[in-house]
Amino acid sequence: MDVGSSTIFLTGGGGFIGSHLTEYFVEQNATVKALVKYTSRSDRGMLDLLPPETMQSVEVISGDLKDGDAIRRATRDVDAIVHLGSIISVPYSYLSPRETIETNILGTLNVLQAARENGVGRVVHTSTSEVYGTARSVPIDESHPLQGQSPYSASKIGADKIAESFFCSFDLPVVTIRPFNTYGPRQSARAVIPTIVTQALTGKEVRLGALGSTRDFTYVGDLVRAFALALAAPGVVGETINVGSNFEIAILDLAERILSLCGSDAAIVTEPVRRRPEKSEVARLWCDNTRARDLLGWAPQTSLEDGLKATIAWIAGNIEMYRPGVYVR
Repeated sequence: MDVGSSTIFLTGGGGFIGSHLTEYFVEQNATVKALVKYTSRSDRGMLDLLPPETMQSVEVISGDLKDGDAIRRATRDVDAIVHLGSIISVPYSYLSPRETIETNILGTLNVLQAARENGVGRVVHTSTSEVYGTARSVPIDESHPLQGQSPYSASKIGADKIAESFFCSFDLPVVTIRPFNTYGPRQSARAVIPTIVTQALTGKEVRLGALGSTRDFTYVGDLVRAFALALAAPGVVGETINVGSNFEIAILDLAERILSLCGSDAAIVTEPVRRRPEKSEVARLWCDNTRARDLLGWAPQTSLEDGLKATIAWIAGNIEMYRPGVYVR
């Protein structure tokens, strides 16, 4: 599939990763239809941060993933679907497990059913490293057991398995991309790196949850390339592919590195409200990205150091968008 000559329907277009994918697809001369969650204010999320000349090439569709009829109408005459839309917050899933499950599982079913009925050429479904839970062995490859340690991770396991079932049952051309922790410009303070950066830039304390947990971080530009490759690569339909750096770092070490880059002497403290329930805490994530290298020809190009510098610079220039120190679920 030639991305540049394709019409691509993107769910979650107003999100952090979705806005970067929208920008990339427009740069490649693709026709982009971006689904955003309807509000009475006609919010377009992070798409409002893109240049006006970019947005002139984007059809923004307001709707809801749970509305199967709307998804079916929106995906007529599209060549491919990139399905990013979901409720992505682990802490929010503790408060609203029903909404999380209905959006992530029913929403995915609606996207897959629409793709099947409309004869869409390829669907790239977005998973998450949270489906693995705490690593039983490292680095984590795609054969690692799935563990539903939160309502969010359970909902994504369900969505992944529905995608798998549509490939097995109906030959739907689905590829599942399983990103580990992504970061970069335009990310909200729901994620740990903007949480650290905003507090480091504005206060004397950086308040976090578990400090010993490890994560594997990928810069958003590298992840965008993986999605583009998954749309175009031959021989990947039906596959699940990890996308990560093959490098783990503890949250405490990450925070100290960010403080140094920010020139901050803020104290790092643990705040109980930010900690997950003990059995729900994912203590270790470390990606084995061998399959991405072999099947997609993908490898990360942005070092953590360079990615953090770019992220810090963007947040510093847009600090008014954040509420430093406020716990964002």
